Amino acid sequence: MSSPRPALDPPIREIAAAVRDAGGRAVVVGGWVRDHLLGVRSKDVDVEVFGLDVVRLESLLAGFGKVHAVGRAFGVFRVGGIDVDFSLPRRDSKRGPGHRGFDVAPDPSLDFAAAARRRDLTVNSIGLDPLTGEVLDPHAGRRDLERGVLRATDPAHFPEDPLRGLRVAQLAARLEMTPDEALVALCRKLDSNELSGERVFDEFRKLLLLAPKPSIGFKVLEDTEQLRFFPELDALRGVAQDPEWHPEGDVWTHTLMVLDVAATQRDRADEDLALMFGALCHDLGKPATTEPSGGRIRSHGHDVEGVAPTRALLGRMHAPGALVDRVAALVEHHLAPALFIRNGATAKGYRRLARKLERAGVSMELLVRVARADHLGRTTADALAGRFDAGDAFLAASRAHSVEHAAPRDVVLGRHLIERGLQPGPGFAPILERCRDVQDETGCTDPGRILDRVLAEG
Repeated sequence: MSSPRPALDPPIREIAAAVRDAGGRAVVVGGWVRDHLLGVRSKDVDVEVFGLDVVRLESLLAGFGKVHAVGRAFGVFRVGGIDVDFSLPRRDSKRGPGHRGFDVAPDPSLDFAAAARRRDLTVNSIGLDPLTGEVLDPHAGRRDLERGVLRATDPAHFPEDPLRGLRVAQLAARLEMTPDEALVALCRKLDSNELSGERVFDEFRKLLLLAPKPSIGFKVLEDTEQLRFFPELDALRGVAQDPEWHPEGDVWTHTLMVLDVAATQRDRADEDLALMFGALCHDLGKPATTEPSGGRIRSHGHDVEGVAPTRALLGRMHAPGALVDRVAALVEHHLAPALFIRNGATAKGYRRLARKLERAGVSMELLVRVARADHLGRTTADALAGRFDAGDAFLAASRAHSVEHAAPRDVVLGRHLIERGLQPGPGFAPILERCRDVQDETGCTDPGRILDRVLAEG
């Protein structure tokens, strides 16, 4: 079976031709081939080289540029100026009891079918000849792509890496495909506690940033019983909500809906991950605060209560500290847009909130994106109509007070106090803090007038 000539950079085909002339064969493998067959553009290219040993491959690649050994013992190389991993087929075997990880060794004697068997899913076990366009599909991955089914390439080898349970979830969401029953059963036996936080975070990152509907992936985590390794998320299941505000069901159902709404708002690379984790974590405080009250279901304080489980969840993933701070701030303040409008917040309130958010790296605009996802991720009349009037009004007020994207800059600084004859020291802090309060109360930007008022207060 052949495919249209692949859109690969010329150096890749040149190296493939050199490999052929040396008696071997270069095959593009993995996600790039899958995406190519789906008609999706992909940047990550991996090439496996068959029929050559490590020394011959490294020597051949040296003719095309400086060779960098990503893992020489594993037979993985990169060539300067070419964004491709070149590798030899490898055999993986899980280490013995008490030892995490794998023993990996290049094995030039493997053919493509045997090498592809070590890959997780059939849709990732397809190869493509960069010279001829021939598709190599010994495990029927192309048929599974057409059926929209995820299937383990080799059930015996699939459990060797517990990360595959998370990977199935994020690929199911990204590709909008369904794991078959056998794959679900395999994933249920995996122990994600063996994984490093960094590997877990990377799978969550892909799920949250790349999936059109992230809810698909989290439903797969639920179906495969992988949620048990994320107790903060697992705790959301079955937590009741007041039907007037949340007719869609429990907190878990609501959270999945919020994620899908948030995904439609992704458009800024520097904020999207905070947006998506904010959507995922915004109600983590509800399990601890939800209780019946006067015939209603209340979750008073769940915004503040959600900060600790948010930090715990992201902390175990070893998420970057700046991201953790941003998400924690979004969780703590996600109710603010609606409350500010309902309670008629003053200009001072907007400016003070903007300052709090900015210290965590969050803008008022980003906060509204999370709040909008929260509001629309339900089945109320407003949500079904796509309306979030309070969020729109909050943004308009933030814009009017010039704090939509950034907090006010302090206009009274230490130098202004020195100009008034004050001596630098501990007494500066309370004066500057009071000047900031006056600036936020009045909107005044004249440092002299602000200082006059504060100093007059004594």
